[in-house]
Amino acid sequence: MKTDIILCGVGGQGILSIATIIGEAAMNENLYIKQAEVHGMSQRGGDVQSNLRISSEPIHSDLIARGGADVIISMEPMEALRYLPWLSKQGWIITSSAPFVNIPNYPDLEVIKADLAKLPHVIVVDIEQLAKDNGISRSANVILLGAAQKALGIEYAKLEDAIRRVFGRKGDAVVEANIKALALGREAGEAI
Repeated sequence: MKTDIILCGVGGQGILSIATIIGEAAMNENLYIKQAEVHGMSQRGGDVQSNLRISSEPIHSDLIARGGADVIISMEPMEALRYLPWLSKQGWIITSSAPFVNIPNYPDLEVIKADLAKLPHVIVVDIEQLAKDNGISRSANVILLGAAQKALGIEYAKLEDAIRRVFGRKGDAVVEANIKALALGREAGEAI
């Protein structure tokens, strides 16, 4: 088993939480994991990217080569396209449909949607609206993780357990909101 994941988005959107949950679930399955340094976090609202590698065999590098990513999980649609050169031909993009317009020359959203639609394996979910509609606005990132679950190759129950461990110290309400978010994301991902 080997899964190379690029996590991307904008600072403050919860990329590190997604990485922590995936990492916790992978370690619980006795898998090897390496995560490259997170780039871009120094400024809230700046672009953020991290490489996360999971394998049943030892991993020698924490960086993913161009064309080697199995999955791109993006909290923002333009950021998903930014990392296309790293996506393998059979790789999956799981992205939020809601743009985070933080630059004056942000590309036209219809052009971004058309570019994403050309790709063979894409799941686009309006995680912000799903989170808002379900009263869990702070868990939009975990909705995206739920939509990515099958592409990651990690059992759903292992991700649930990881959420309990990662958020346990924050209390039952936070844990349950994130479990609900994971379920909503899985349902949305399976519907596409």
